[in-house]
Amino acid sequence: MSTGTTRSPALPLAPVEYQRDYIDTVHNVLRQYFAQLDNPGSSAASTSRPDANTVTAALNFSQVNPTTGLREISCPTSVEYAAGKLRAGDIYYDTTTFALKIVP
Repeated sequence: MSTGTTRSPALPLAPVEYQRDYIDTVHNVLRQYFAQLDNPGSSAASTSRPDANTVTAALNFSQVNPTTGLREISCPTSVEYAAGKLRAGDIYYDTTTFALKIVP
């Protein structure tokens, strides 16, 4: 699941002849990229089917503030939405209605 914060890496240009340092650099860049995809951050989603006609889904975009010990929303807010920083389909937290919304 992409959080929208992970971007494809810029791979270095290949030299004319084989160079081990180049291959090692490419592998390190790809290793870091895949680690970011495997570890999307503080968002989580789950779905369950208690019966054949019901689907229960949940999203969690909160994290514990180490200073206060309180859970805080950690997804984009309506501020980023108003600034045009979100893409169609992104989820954001509307700070005026206290609801999760999807960018149209």
